[in-house]
Amino acid sequence: MKKKSPSKKRTPKTVKLSDRRDKSLRDHLLYLLKGGGAHVTFDDAMGDWTLQLAGVKVANFPHTAWMLLEHMRLAQWDILDFSRNPKHVSPPWPEGYWPAAPTPPDEKAWTASMAAFKKDLRTMERLISDRRVDLYAPILWGDEQTILREALLLADHNAYHLGQLVMLRKSIGI
Repeated sequence: MKKKSPSKKRTPKTVKLSDRRDKSLRDHLLYLLKGGGAHVTFDDAMGDWTLQLAGVKVANFPHTAWMLLEHMRLAQWDILDFSRNPKHVSPPWPEGYWPAAPTPPDEKAWTASMAAFKKDLRTMERLISDRRVDLYAPILWGDEQTILREALLLADHNAYHLGQLVMLRKSIGI
């Protein structure tokens, strides 16, 4: 029988555990941003919404699809740009976060707004996926905000307004 050599105390693999936790948190954030779980995706909420229906108002509902889309795009851009740009200046509240008109000026504006929303969402997803980005570190040019806070804010804001778009779709009958 082989005699066991005295064992050296091993330090716990905290790095591995923290790596797993970091990956898990990032995966959950991405899941929320993409519309996971109880959240609807952007594509599912927008679906085949036509330009002709983008400016339709329904009784007892204050916004059109165009207004909600533009509001989401503008707010998402603001959160994303603040998260990456020390020279970022937010638009004036509230007028800088809503379109001037309830209807899109044309098909190009409608499709460009959807494309810009998707592009900025993918950019935020890349920011969250970047392991070099410390999700907990205060954003140097902010007031103690973190990338984690901004990602959760964005997921929450998008989920709320995507839910409104779903209800608007149902009210319009599309």
